[in-house]
Amino acid sequence: MQQEFVSASAALQRLKDGNKIYLNAKTGSGDISPEIRLYTSKNGQKPYAAIVSCSDSRVIPEYIFSAGLGELFVVRVAGNVIDNHQLGSIEYAVEHLGCKLVVVLGHTKCGAVGAASQKNSGYVGFIADEIRRAIGEEKDAVKASILNVRQSVLKIENILNNTEGLQIIGALYHTESGAVDFDISGKEDI
Repeated sequence: MQQEFVSASAALQRLKDGNKIYLNAKTGSGDISPEIRLYTSKNGQKPYAAIVSCSDSRVIPEYIFSAGLGELFVVRVAGNVIDNHQLGSIEYAVEHLGCKLVVVLGHTKCGAVGAASQKNSGYVGFIADEIRRAIGEEKDAVKASILNVRQSVLKIENILNNTEGLQIIGALYHTESGAVDFDISGKEDI
């Protein structure tokens, strides 16, 4: 069944291993059995990582990392932007559920990042404005997605930077290949 608490480095390795499985999978491989549903219903959740990802229907962290029920604490919002609601969810995962790894997962071909270069009305404008502040005048879509991830990582770090054993990282999911690049800090392009 589920493990108790997992270190940040062990959680990151599980995500990398899960992504390797996903790259060649034709269906999801995480445990969603009646047994795990009953177990998590009785014993609660003990996710090994918190993932902040875009709401894009092609970016499903549980599939991308071959995870099952109770393994990931996922916060999804268009453009993987961070506001008080997302921060509260992440803080809950870290302080109450014991997650030692938080990953902000951006992706290629992100419509929300693309929308930041346009004038938007309604509530989409709030998301686009947040992304625009993160990417500035960057026109390259991949670079813009990375800058957007970095901005969200910084916001989380500013709130949870004193949490012992916590690692907060950014990653980029490539919609074409399914691969996740966990080494985007300091890179201007991939």
